[in-house]
Amino acid sequence: MDQEAGRDDLELHRGLTGGDRGAFDALYRRYGAAAYGVAFRLTGQQMLAQDVVAESFLALWRTPEAYDPTRGPFRSFFLALVHHRAVDAIRREERMRHRNERASNLEPSASEDVAEGVVDQASLSARRREVRAALLALPPDQRKVLEMAYFDGLTQAAIAERLSIPLGTVKTRTFAAMQKLRAALAREDR
Repeated sequence: MDQEAGRDDLELHRGLTGGDRGAFDALYRRYGAAAYGVAFRLTGQQMLAQDVVAESFLALWRTPEAYDPTRGPFRSFFLALVHHRAVDAIRREERMRHRNERASNLEPSASEDVAEGVVDQASLSARRREVRAALLALPPDQRKVLEMAYFDGLTQAAIAERLSIPLGTVKTRTFAAMQKLRAALAREDR
């Protein structure tokens, strides 16, 4: 990509951050086909690829501040966003397919051990309790950023904006919280 296109992207991104619909349209014209190509290569399905592109542009419209020009070109950022959304869509489709297969096969197979499922459920319940306890043990400011990220689905930039704190603080709190959770759950495993 040449430098002029990069400068154009930065100007369009600034416009988008200001709510300029024309800047959004220009970015769509510039990257719509490339985004579809990435999504289609990953999903292998036209409709799913179109959904991924639409979700990606919608995410860009809603939180344009997620792009940080100091971390690289806009094109790389946006196509990575499309890639991640496509992977998420594939996983979502796979989960739905497995769920439908299980629902259509309500009878346990002869080789399936019903007791194994009961043990798995009990194990899962215990793990949930451990995770909840570990979350509650975190300092409130660290717990808050994790809850906003994982339960509310917010980006770190959106969390920083909502809490009126610097993005670096959100990142630091998230990292510290994850380290503490990992350590607490590792102790539980022992």
